[in-house]
Amino acid sequence: MRLNQYAIKQVNKAVITLLFLLISFFVFYPLVYVVAAAFAPGNNIASLNIVPFKDGVTLKHFVYLFTKTQYWLWFKNTLIISLWTAVLTVIISSLSAYVFSRFKFVFKQSLLMSLLILQIFPSFVGMIAIYVILLRIGGLDTLWGLVLVYVAGNIPYNTWMVKSYMDTVSRNLDEAARIDGASHFRIYGTIILPVTKPIITFLGISSFTGPWMDFIFPKMVLRSPEKQTLALGLFSFVSDKKNEFTNFAAGSLVIAIPFIIFFLLTQKSMMMSMGSGAVKE
Repeated sequence: MRLNQYAIKQVNKAVITLLFLLISFFVFYPLVYVVAAAFAPGNNIASLNIVPFKDGVTLKHFVYLFTKTQYWLWFKNTLIISLWTAVLTVIISSLSAYVFSRFKFVFKQSLLMSLLILQIFPSFVGMIAIYVILLRIGGLDTLWGLVLVYVAGNIPYNTWMVKSYMDTVSRNLDEAARIDGASHFRIYGTIILPVTKPIITFLGISSFTGPWMDFIFPKMVLRSPEKQTLALGLFSFVSDKKNEFTNFAAGSLVIAIPFIIFFLLTQKSMMMSMGSGAVKE
């Protein structure tokens, strides 16, 4: 009887191990394939071997990327857009969340419901209206126009998210600071923001990564070659007229490196900040 139970456990363990191996293969194979394509000697996807790195290793695609294209210009434009989007989103959303969380005023619930309703509709619904507005204010083919689009799209949901977190912070902290003569901006800057650091950090990271590889809105807003972002520039390698998949893979790999380094450097502090807390009601 014990032998049969042991055999059943071993069979179950083998089945679970095999299942996880198959899942891991389907998850990691595309990533490994893209990395191998970045170093493969060929240019198009048809010339690549199905076995990663079997065709050999070369750095010519990275050399081509940095010397024959405007990759650094695309990188700079994308970095400017992502940084400004993250900074403005954090400032506006956190201030709005603080107002909704700590103040009572007319139409408060109606405004909150309006933000929620705005988030229900997909961004594609308003693309024509966005295009017309940018055309009227001179925002087409400008980086600030694209930043404006991203920030406006980020505010509704992120305000709700940060407000929900701020609602869990004890109001005793506000009252103690107010007794000491602190103003609302002082309370917001020295008490609320430090306590809500985990959600603010998450908001900043998500607001930065969103525009980093977005393709739809840069394609609609930007026109000039010198205003292109990484998504537009890399997509030009795999368009109808080109089939430079290996150059595309090399560019994608370079884009991923800063995120990997950033995650490795900040994962410990992120876990510590998520685990820290203050006085909760």
